Amino acid sequence: MAKEEKKSRRAVIVRGVRTPFVRAFGELTKLDSIALGGAAVKGLLAKVGIPYKEIDGIVWGGVILPSAAPNIAREIALDLQLGAEVEGMTVTRACASGLQAITLAAAAIERGEADVLIAGGSDSTSNAELKMPQKVVHTLAPLALGKPTPGDILGALAQLAPFTDIFPKTPKIAERTTGEVMGESAERMAKRNEITREAQDAFALASHKRAAKAIADGLFDDEIVPVLTPDRGEIRADGLVRADTSMEKLAKLRPVFAKDGTLTAGNSSALTDGASAVLLMSEEKAKSLGLTPLAAFSSWSYVGVDPSDQLLIGPAIAVPRALAKAGLELKDVDFVDLHEAFAAQVLSVTKAYASAAFARARLGRDTAVGEVDPEKLNVYGGSLALGHPFGATGARMVTTMSNLLARSGKRTAVLGICAAGGLGAAAVLERV
Repeated sequence: MAKEEKKSRRAVIVRGVRTPFVRAFGELTKLDSIALGGAAVKGLLAKVGIPYKEIDGIVWGGVILPSAAPNIAREIALDLQLGAEVEGMTVTRACASGLQAITLAAAAIERGEADVLIAGGSDSTSNAELKMPQKVVHTLAPLALGKPTPGDILGALAQLAPFTDIFPKTPKIAERTTGEVMGESAERMAKRNEITREAQDAFALASHKRAAKAIADGLFDDEIVPVLTPDRGEIRADGLVRADTSMEKLAKLRPVFAKDGTLTAGNSSALTDGASAVLLMSEEKAKSLGLTPLAAFSSWSYVGVDPSDQLLIGPAIAVPRALAKAGLELKDVDFVDLHEAFAAQVLSVTKAYASAAFARARLGRDTAVGEVDPEKLNVYGGSLALGHPFGATGARMVTTMSNLLARSGKRTAVLGICAAGGLGAAAVLERV
């Protein structure tokens, strides 16, 4: 009997918020990923108004982790003085880190390990640390840890010669296994899947127009919490959405990743700073606190693909698997929300959904997953327009889709995220 009761326990999403998303080295430059996360969590708790003593822990996602304090979750709890007993755990699954944090929190609640958890993610590309070459670390670390003599110092300097390779290198988002930057991988996907420049620009334009309309209609007003910065005052609005862009403007942009390529700054997501936080609790706890849940997870799925093949095709596999776990087909869901790392990547994924050959080869099914109705896809825009703070995007998507389900009265939404390392993530949300 006890086992049956435990199985029926459900985690629900009560509220979600995010900071404004702004371009890296912009208004939020002076706030690192811990400070951004703290701003999001503080804003979330202010909106919900639950006592801090109700919070069991924080599960947080991040990609660019601060080396001196990589467990961002715990630092947020301490900075906000939520209580020493509020534990914290930080996870990283590249661009799916925020979603991973949330599904881990949901699973913990459903297992009875916690009643109330905050989950989400943050990243500050502006505060990415420059890595010293290992040659420098291996040479100078013994001096820093000991009591070097003048002779030791001269010896270390001799080891560092020639000095041409002792300076930090510009960081880049490259695959360790292939050496390719993500844009180069997306270029290969565009060519392989015959995704034209025009199609990519049209998709990017739609993302900006939809995001701009959502902003104009006030649909993000309740999601975005203002952030007080030390040098720019209070930041209240997203900074990347271009309401006035056009196909003509996008067509003038030069390829970024290949001389004859189709990926530009206009149809690729920008480096972004921001954070997003979601409050989850057991359905019983929400009821006892007088809170109305927005949504719950029907299922989720995480997959891996060969990074040397199609690095960002993961959602083409993860989404159908998550739908199958929920007993649904693509045609059954009301909204499809796909992370837009690149327009070429999203269009490659949706093309795979429509391919019976892909379904047979990669999913073990005889029929295609199905065509995605453009009216259901990324209805408020996506990462191309809003930006992509790596660890925060999954939580942004959960927040926006949960609010959309509650607002519209529709039943289900499926989320899909591609991630570095050849990873894919998906989750099915249902309105509560």
